[in-house]
Parts: sequence; structure tokens; C-alpha cells
Amino acid sequence: MSNLLEGYPVVTEIPVAWGEMDALNHVNNVVYFRYFETARLEYFADIGLMEEMQATQTGPVLSETSSRYRRPVTYPDTLLVGSRVAELTKDSFVMEYKIVSKQQGAVTTSGSAKVVMFNFAQQKRANLSPTLIEKMISMQPDLDAVATD
Repeated sequence: MSNLLEGYPVVTEIPVAWGEMDALNHVNNVVYFRYFETARLEYFADIGLMEEMQATQTGPVLSETSSRYRRPVTYPDTLLVGSRVAELTKDSFVMEYKIVSKQQGAVTTSGSAKVVMFNFAQQKRANLSPTLIEKMISMQPDLDAVATD
């Protein structure tokens, strides 16, 4: 199963809860966005983004998000959610997610999210710090270079 998440530097394990099922007896579509959020926050923790936000008042704001449902997921199951940065600019990045079902041994869902850096004190868009950029690139050496102007 690890080959299904190759290229995803952060993998988050999430058990499917009974309450996440809908009337059609599979995980409700909105729940996947919570799975993506959990994986995104683990990625942020790995690069120290939330600690930096406390110090600088500059942090991530979700600009857009999407999901592609490939196979239904049912309870009981445990999901592995891979997360990575697909695009990186001076003030934003696009994350990609891939969800693998342990029970099915297959990819069930993929998704993406655009994250924009925002200075909450000044109420305006802001640049990623060089430290965050370095950490992202160290996790994914094949990540394209960042615009610096």
C-alpha cells in the first residue's frame, strides 16, 4: 500500500467513524474535506507553520478546495491520507491529497486545496517565510522553485 502514496511526504492515518456514514451506507462526501483538513494540519505541524503563525501573525487561509471520489468508503475502515505540495509560489501553495483505504487496498479519493498566506494583523496577503519554503522543499526535493519577487 505504501507504493500508492509514493511521493506524499506526510501520511495521516484516520479511522472511519460510524457517524460519518450517510443514508446510502457510505462515508458522506463532506467528511472527506475533514479528512483533508486533518492531513493538512499534520503537514503544517511537520513544517512548523502553526508555530510560525503564532509568532508572526501570518498564516494559512484556504482559498479553494476540491475532491474527486473514486470508490465508496464504509465503516469499519482505516484510511491513509497522503499530503504534499504540488505548486509553490511566494505567497501561496497548492496541496494535493490522496486517500487510500486499508480495507480495499486502493485509492478511494483524491483532492486539492489552494492555501494563501495572510497577515492577520495587517489584514492582507503575505509571503511565505524562507524557513517554510526551505522546509517544504526539504520534504519534497522535486518541488519547483519559488517566485521570489
